[in-house]
Amino acid sequence: MNSKTAVLILSSLISCSAMAEYANTLLWGDTHLHTDNSGDAVVFGGAVDVEGAYRFARGEIVTAKNGQPAQLKRPLDFLVIADHAEAYGMFNNLEHPLLKDDQDILAIRAKSSESPRAAMRVMSQLIAQMGAGSGPAILRSPEVVKTLTADAWQKSTELADKFNQPGVFSALIGFEWSSHPAGDNLHRVVVYKDDALKASQMLPFSSYLGNQPEDLWRWMTRYQQKTGGQLLAIPHNSNLSGGFMFPLNTIDSPLSQNYLEQRKRWEPVVEITQIKGDSESHPVLSNTDEFANFGKTGWDIGNLTLENNEQANMRAGEYIREALKQGLVIEEQTTLNPYQFGVIGSTDSHTGLSTSEEDNFWGKHGAVLPGSERAKLTTKRSPTNDQPDLKRIGWQYQAGGFAAVWARENSREAIFEAMQKREVYGTTGTRIKLRVFGGYDYQDNILQQANWLDLAYQKGVPMGGELTAHAQGVAPKLLIFAGKDPEGANLDRVQVIKGWVDSNGDTQERIYNVAWSDAERRLVDSEGNIPAVGNTVDMAHATYTNAIGAESLSVLWQDPNFDAAQNAFYYVRVLEIPTPRWPLYDRVRFAAELPEGAELIQQERAYSSAIWYRSP
Repeated sequence: MNSKTAVLILSSLISCSAMAEYANTLLWGDTHLHTDNSGDAVVFGGAVDVEGAYRFARGEIVTAKNGQPAQLKRPLDFLVIADHAEAYGMFNNLEHPLLKDDQDILAIRAKSSESPRAAMRVMSQLIAQMGAGSGPAILRSPEVVKTLTADAWQKSTELADKFNQPGVFSALIGFEWSSHPAGDNLHRVVVYKDDALKASQMLPFSSYLGNQPEDLWRWMTRYQQKTGGQLLAIPHNSNLSGGFMFPLNTIDSPLSQNYLEQRKRWEPVVEITQIKGDSESHPVLSNTDEFANFGKTGWDIGNLTLENNEQANMRAGEYIREALKQGLVIEEQTTLNPYQFGVIGSTDSHTGLSTSEEDNFWGKHGAVLPGSERAKLTTKRSPTNDQPDLKRIGWQYQAGGFAAVWARENSREAIFEAMQKREVYGTTGTRIKLRVFGGYDYQDNILQQANWLDLAYQKGVPMGGELTAHAQGVAPKLLIFAGKDPEGANLDRVQVIKGWVDSNGDTQERIYNVAWSDAERRLVDSEGNIPAVGNTVDMAHATYTNAIGAESLSVLWQDPNFDAAQNAFYYVRVLEIPTPRWPLYDRVRFAAELPEGAELIQQERAYSSAIWYRSP
């Protein structure tokens, strides 16, 4: 692609010929941030409050819990503060007369004040108890909830309205339902389309009141019936679910019709990447995918409480690519696909600071704000019941992720609608621009047309959409454009990941390299593989150069192995050239001694939502 074509494509991404019916605004945000209304954020070292979180996301300087000034390099366009519904607004109010003399609370305070490690142990135990519906009785007391949670929720929703500024910054109201029975993560972030007037009519739904997804969906139904508002739920960290996030439909254990209908209704989007690991796929499931191991180190051991870490079927219910494939199987058996979802990234930061950039990462929680020791901090579980000693080291945390939304405008309503339509994608913290369309009538020279984006919408569907079979059985074409983060690294390659169900009813997948930098030198082999892009990282200074890679990559691609009789999905993965990870920046800035084996370089990436093909 020549420079003139690249400029034409970029300008089209901005203008889209002013056609208001198309989503022509790319918005960057975080749908999963915790403040001091979350108990674990308070005990794990503290977090800024709700107002501070909004100010930080809008680009203002705030003071972190270690007293240092913190600021984003580039403001966000939107934010969802998603504090835990369990004990919402209680741990930042422990001096309240209803709490201060409770013996369980006093014990928690005493133990957590011993050291950061002690605080992590105490809170980890408490989170497991609370997610299973147990723990200190005072935290479930109707009087305490009615007083403290109601007051905190009212203030939080009102602050969301205060900071919501359509066209500039969208503050979407939300909370996290944090169920994890037996340590298996079933968490969902609940996002409102509504303002405080509606959202404050019902308190956030806690896993104390129901720890199965069906319980949450029933509550969401009641909310919409009572208020006339709208909600959606975003599952996250399926990689820590013990295989239960995406249950499989089998002959012996079929999913109920109600489950299929409700999941499809309420959960249009899933969080594919965040601080606690990457949930796209796994080398065990995708053994021909050379990039499937991203964000896995340290996270294969679940929540450090699992007893089924070695179960053969666990990962099949944990990773998103496998869920997309299983959704096709379930649909063939039932006519409903519960896993026809889009993907986003987010942080799950518990500092109140939404930071995803490697060189500006403020940690998972307040005990690991920037400094020389955080990469070495170890969380572990002592061996029990002949289980191995499980541990996770600080450097294994990722810097986070971003939710990228193609919307008509920057508003709560437009962002919510984009999520419902799945015209969204996720990144690992980079701001790659990504467009993906599918259709049958795209001409070979479409990317050279000034109105190519208009034509893409008119003649096809964007990411998240569906394609019905063509009358002549021809293969669909994918129209893909990827542009580098304007302040980040060049691009290595664009890949299409296809999943389908074969004639035997078995799921299959294939990764296609469809566009890459320096194509004259990096020749594709007979298996479709290409050589590595190279590496410009200077380990001594934690820098890199864009001497390799491409500023943009685009392609009109048609599946060479298409079978019109097979249902399938296609999504796009874009990889950057290698760049430093946050532990390497820590080593340079703080003279940090890093543990042996610490991963210091990575290839950041973007994941599109899929496009589904439906056979006749």
